Parts: sequence; C-alpha cells; structure tokens
Amino acid sequence: MKKLLIAGANGFLARHITEYFSEQGWAVSGLARREEGLHDACRYIHWDGQSLGEWVSVLDDSDVIINMVGRSINCRHNDENKKQILESRVQSTELLGRAIAASENPPSLWINGSGSGIYDTVSTEPQNESGAHGEGFIADVAQKWEAALFDADIPESVRRVALRTAMVVADEKGNPYRVLSMLAKIGLGGKVASGKQMVSWVHITDVPRVIDHIIKNETLIGPVNMAAPETVSNAEMMSRFRKYVGMPIGLPAPELAVRLGTFIIGTAPELILDSCAAAPEKLLESGFVFLHEKMRPAEW
Repeated sequence: MKKLLIAGANGFLARHITEYFSEQGWAVSGLARREEGLHDACRYIHWDGQSLGEWVSVLDDSDVIINMVGRSINCRHNDENKKQILESRVQSTELLGRAIAASENPPSLWINGSGSGIYDTVSTEPQNESGAHGEGFIADVAQKWEAALFDADIPESVRRVALRTAMVVADEKGNPYRVLSMLAKIGLGGKVASGKQMVSWVHITDVPRVIDHIIKNETLIGPVNMAAPETVSNAEMMSRFRKYVGMPIGLPAPELAVRLGTFIIGTAPELILDSCAAAPEKLLESGFVFLHEKMRPAEW
C-alpha cells in the first residue's frame, strides 16, 4: 500500500486530497497541530510546525509528502498578519527540508504549496511557469516559499514540485463560488473596479487529480501551475455568475467601494483588484485533462 503524508492536513484542500487518495487505496497520514478538522480517513500525527520531533520517523515510511501549511491570505494584510502568512509557509517548508535531509528512506516526491499570485499582477495574458515574477506582498511570499523548497539540502532522489495554486472553487460554505453566487442573486454581481483584472481558478475536483498526475509523471519537476486552461476577466466572470443565478443586472463596484468594503469585512483589496493569470502549460503538455476546463458556474 502506498503511503501519503500531508503537512497541514486539516485544511480545506488537504481534506479533499485525503478523501481522493484514500479511495484510491492509499494510506494517508496528516501532520497537524490539532486533530480537529481532519478527514476521517487521515491518521493524525501531532507536530508544532516549528521543530523536529517523533513525527520525523513517519517520513521513512512515506512515498509522497505534500506540504499544505500556510495561514490564509484572506485577511487584512497588516504587519502581524503578513508575518504569520510568510512565516507559516517558509518555516514549515524549511522544517520539512531538515526532516527529509535526516531521513534514512526519504519520500520520492515532495509537493509543496505555492501560489499563482507569484506572477505579475498587471498582466492580462496568462503566464506559464517561466513567466516573470511580480512585485508586492503576495508575490514576495510565493517567491520565498518556493526558495525554501528548492534551496533545501536534500537527496537528489527526492523530486520537488512547487504547486502554484489558483483560486479554488467549490460548492462549500465560505468558498468564492457561494460568495459570488450570493452577490449575483442580490443584484451586486457587476464588474469590480475596471473589471479587466484577470482571474485564474481551478475546480476542487481537479485538485487531487492534478496531484495524482504529478505523482505518476516523473518528468514534472519545479513549479507547476494548478489553474484551469480558461482564464477570464473579472467582468466576464461576474457576467457568468449573473447568468447562472438568472439575474439580468449587476451593480458594479468602484475601486473605492471595494477598498472600503474589504476593510470592513477584514480582508485585503488586492485579492480582488489585482490580476492573477496563470496558464497550466506543464500540466497540459504532460497530458493532463481537466474535468472543468471552462468557467461554467452552473456545472459546479
């Protein structure tokens, strides 16, 4: 039986990954600070995300490790939150690197989280994995996160992949899918600011399928964009959500209103105002087929 180890196993993506691989016959173990939130099929292993401990021995018995640790970026980007966002990602990655280096039988594959926000936020053209990196806090976090992965002094036998994940859509509470559907229903589904900012996304059903594909394709190394082939503008995205809920009109949201609104609800305006355009070139070239290639909310 193949064995998968997930760091940050009680997160949204990790639970879906656990379900998929457990159904495929894998034994899934999870590193987490608390057992709450883990999928029933995940074996809980305690760690603090900061220091080596008894959990290190689990690496010797794992085929693949996936690091999904990271404080949510959906918050106000004040100094304290920025520190937590960066340190949670970099410190956990560096810690895993130390553990893998000390392992007698390390995993053959290390998949580490990253973000599609690493690219230029003003670009209107989707960027492949060799696209220019952007500036600003989110791009800086992604670059330092990936540096912690690729600078780790571990055996060459361990294949490393930085999974640059776009906005994940799912019919679940708090997910952008439900938020955008609700806004469209009440007539607030118009374009945001200019509406020209680009949106990359991936459906939750494709997330574990992408990971499975990476595991099976040893040619996939380095950064990999996990984003659906179709990138749309904010205006087009909102138009499709209005059509989905049957609302013919949608009031636009000027930039000033967005900045005020995001301050009130406690999130960062750049998450809505900046472009995020990533092309899944490596996945497509290696033969991956998305179940959800185009943004069709009615099918989600």
